[in-house]
Amino acid sequence: MSAVIKTSSKAYSVLIVSTFAFTVCFMVWMMFGVIGIPIKKTLGLSATQFGLLTATPILTGSLVRVPLGIWTDRFGGRIVMFLLMISTVIPIWMMSYATVYWHFLVIGLFVGLAGGSFSVGTPYVARWFPKNRQGFAMGVYGAGNSGAAVNKFIAPALVVAFGWAMVPQVYAAVMLGAAILFWIFSASEPSHLVTSNISFRDQLKALKDPKVLRYCQYYSIVFGGYVGLSLWMVQYYVGEFGLEIRTAALLAACFSLPGGVLRAIGGWLSDKYGAHQVTWWVMWVSWICLFLLSYPQTDFTILTINGPETFHIGLNIYLFTGLMFILGIAWAFGKASVFKYIGDDYPDNIGTISGIVGLAGGLGGFILPIMFGIILDITGIRSSAFMLMYGVVWVSLIWMYLTEVRKSEVMGSKSITSAI
Repeated sequence: MSAVIKTSSKAYSVLIVSTFAFTVCFMVWMMFGVIGIPIKKTLGLSATQFGLLTATPILTGSLVRVPLGIWTDRFGGRIVMFLLMISTVIPIWMMSYATVYWHFLVIGLFVGLAGGSFSVGTPYVARWFPKNRQGFAMGVYGAGNSGAAVNKFIAPALVVAFGWAMVPQVYAAVMLGAAILFWIFSASEPSHLVTSNISFRDQLKALKDPKVLRYCQYYSIVFGGYVGLSLWMVQYYVGEFGLEIRTAALLAACFSLPGGVLRAIGGWLSDKYGAHQVTWWVMWVSWICLFLLSYPQTDFTILTINGPETFHIGLNIYLFTGLMFILGIAWAFGKASVFKYIGDDYPDNIGTISGIVGLAGGLGGFILPIMFGIILDITGIRSSAFMLMYGVVWVSLIWMYLTEVRKSEVMGSKSITSAI
């Protein structure tokens, strides 16, 4: 009995400190979502250039996810996570000395390594828990996405008080401290490593599985969309509703915070009801919210028998924030349910598959802010960002219906947890 209690205690220690480390990494990863606004004003950037600026760290954090997932399977999450965090400290600090646009882009690529922490921690914490609790464990760890909201609380205050250059200096110190705490309170377990007779080629064979591509599509919405909108929302509030940066960041956190913290509940729901059911309803809630968010502020005139009558249609700041809050909750559940799929279907290859799916989600987070900027420059309509996301959700709904829903019951005693 004592051995069981000891093992359980160690597992929870690993989960807590890993979640803290991931929160710090995600906070750093989302840094440009706030400091990009004064940088944009200083450098006179277009919407497209701003989108590229915010997305640059996302690119690196996405591309390194697959090798990091494989290395985690082979060498263990503790050493990989620690080295990854330490490697970002100097680039984060150097960001405060950037002066021209290309400086930010280049240094941002190195800062973006912090985003690869997700594909390290996910398999690391999952293997400390039994299969029927892995959805919960991965959901708790994934709640580190709330680092996007933490960034919106801390960075604006630093920008207003000391200027944007203080933000990367503070974040570098925080990252160093978090890395040290992680090393002290985490642990290693040799039995969690993939056996040495498994080659990289063997690990990557799962890429031929069409289910992996489907999970990549789902995750490009619930995570890629979350990252993209988290980076985009502060400047959206500033431009659309004329708010100052601290108020805009606070309201933007109404989307980012539940989108991260409630991921643990999504993991619990996925354990109880199955990844398939949770993901299906997440897509429908997303579809409804994005449809309403897509409608631009519109004035139209109708000729009546009493003369012209002008009407206005558009979301006020309260309805807009409420819909974003609901969307954040839905995507929190969806991020957990997609990884429940992975835990169920690939229990012996979680690191590699989570790295592949995480790569797809991260690339979505990289591409979307750039697309938001391009479409805004072309159309001049700020809600075009939500129009784009609405179309992407349509693709996932259709794909999910054709491959999963037609083969299962979404409700009732005969419903299944995942597609066969």
